[in-house]
Amino acid sequence: MEHKLVLCRHGQSEWNLKNLFTGWRDPSLTEKGVAEAKAAGQRLKAKGLAFDVCYTSVLKRAQITAELILAELGQQGLPTHKDLALNERDYGELNGLNKDDARVKWGEEQVHIWRRSYDTPPPGGESLKDTAARVLPYYIHVILPDLLSGKTVLVAAHGNSLRALIMALEGLSPEAIIARELETGVPILYTLNVNSSVRSVETLR
Repeated sequence: MEHKLVLCRHGQSEWNLKNLFTGWRDPSLTEKGVAEAKAAGQRLKAKGLAFDVCYTSVLKRAQITAELILAELGQQGLPTHKDLALNERDYGELNGLNKDDARVKWGEEQVHIWRRSYDTPPPGGESLKDTAARVLPYYIHVILPDLLSGKTVLVAAHGNSLRALIMALEGLSPEAIIARELETGVPILYTLNVNSSVRSVETLR
């Protein structure tokens, strides 16, 4: 029995384009983001993949990405579970701010620490460690049982919620995961062993 998991960061959002901290705010996709999501679906179709279940966040940029991917696969109406456990990291007081303006207000070094440290949250927000504390239990208790039962699973989510999951899947250190860049709309295919460890990983560009 093969255990296949696909992780995909949402396509470019309107706030990605404007260089804003997005967090739990809810902008939609740009035209480029829509095209990225459709292209992700086409790449998955070319690999011969079809899904049994989909998981996404409660934010529309991830939900729309999932819908567009599934439409390319002819799988509209696939069971899709939406949960805030998969939401992007909450940037607190940084949400909605232009990243350059934030650097002017707090200093480049401080903003870099908030963005790229593992366990230092911005004011009123979450660190990557905090994000992992909600993502990983959801993965273990909800998503992993589907995988181990033989279902092929799609997770369409966000840069930091997926980083938290990738850190656990690949056994990465905090230093390694904060340096990991996730491209918008690019699926990552994991094949898992029966004990849930990773057998192989492939980025579908």
